[in-house]
Amino acid sequence: MDQSLAARQVLQPPTSQIYSEQKIDYLPQALSSPENHPSDPPYAPTTAALGGQPTVSLDIPITSVFLLLFILGAAAHMTIFQLNKRRGHKFIMSGAMFGFCMARIITCVMRIVWAAQPTNVSVAIAASIFVAAGVIVLLIINLFFAQRIIRAAHPHTGWHPFFSLAFKCLYALIILTLILIISFTVLSFNTLDPSTRNTARDIQLYGGTLNATIALLPIPLVLLGIIIPRRTRLEKFGAGRHRSKILILLTAAFLLSLGAWFRVGTLYLPPRPRADPAWYHSKACFYVFNFGIESVVIWLYVLLRVDRRFHIPDGSKGPGDYMGKGLQENRTSEKTVTRVMTEEEVFDDAPEEDGEGEVNKGPGGVKDVEKGRKAEKPSDGAEDLESGTTTLSPVEAEPGIPPHVDKGTS
Repeated sequence: MDQSLAARQVLQPPTSQIYSEQKIDYLPQALSSPENHPSDPPYAPTTAALGGQPTVSLDIPITSVFLLLFILGAAAHMTIFQLNKRRGHKFIMSGAMFGFCMARIITCVMRIVWAAQPTNVSVAIAASIFVAAGVIVLLIINLFFAQRIIRAAHPHTGWHPFFSLAFKCLYALIILTLILIISFTVLSFNTLDPSTRNTARDIQLYGGTLNATIALLPIPLVLLGIIIPRRTRLEKFGAGRHRSKILILLTAAFLLSLGAWFRVGTLYLPPRPRADPAWYHSKACFYVFNFGIESVVIWLYVLLRVDRRFHIPDGSKGPGDYMGKGLQENRTSEKTVTRVMTEEEVFDDAPEEDGEGEVNKGPGGVKDVEKGRKAEKPSDGAEDLESGTTTLSPVEAEPGIPPHVDKGTS
């Protein structure tokens, strides 16, 4: 009995060895099967990721569709940017959305190449980095839109130096976090050190959480701007109704935050081996919560013409600039027209722009003022010379003498 027990103890491996053998699936495949994978970095990951390994039969057709959508989106935003530039209509966001579409075009191309070359780890690294980095552009654009809406509703708060500095620090934090994520993502593919890999995972969790928070941030900011009572009149900017701008931004922010929180939620769950992925690692989830949501937002901004709705006057630096008050004070040569405000303007709900792309603000608006100027054009009196009378315009008439009366006959 003692000899058999001793033999069992010799044959049975220690508990630590069993634990290490169970964790071998989570190490790079270069260790698990060195005959099939190179022993030098970069190492292919063995844990399941969102979307998994792309395939030729499934991923290439789907990715090609999104590639076409992003190409058309890039062409649309660049066309809008160039047309506005020729008219002196400065809207940098169109150029930024063009840059985002170009980044997504590169991402789709990298994913197609990865599907054709599944053993190319370098292409897999590039595709993963572009997937994580591209969405940052849309998040920053939404922050700009939210800042403009807050400044319109609460100009003194929105233009306060502390508030502006907070947004600038937030933009800097996003850029630094992006650089950190890219650096540690590349490092995780080129090391086998468990400590370094754990640090890289922590950085990815931090970056994903920050991106999800930034994606959601415009929603509470805009809602607070609506709930908090205004001390001044709403400073409208751009074309269209102010409520339409709010609805557009809330819709885009909700969609982007949905995708961001889904992605970071999968990172917080325990890792799974590539051979046994979970349902949230499926290709459907990858394309819906990444390329699908982003393409909807891109085309939403194209079709609803955010370049007109969210445009602000050049040189806006303080309260009143959105309505041109601060800018017109330095333009003494420009004449102002006094008119009675319409009911829609009193309640901060200007009508939509007309078919000619101009905003008709009701009676006394831009078009009506131009018509009034034409109607008030003084007559030169040429037609009354034969009768010996001269028709005077309301401006030329002397006090006490009504218009259209001959001075000699009075």
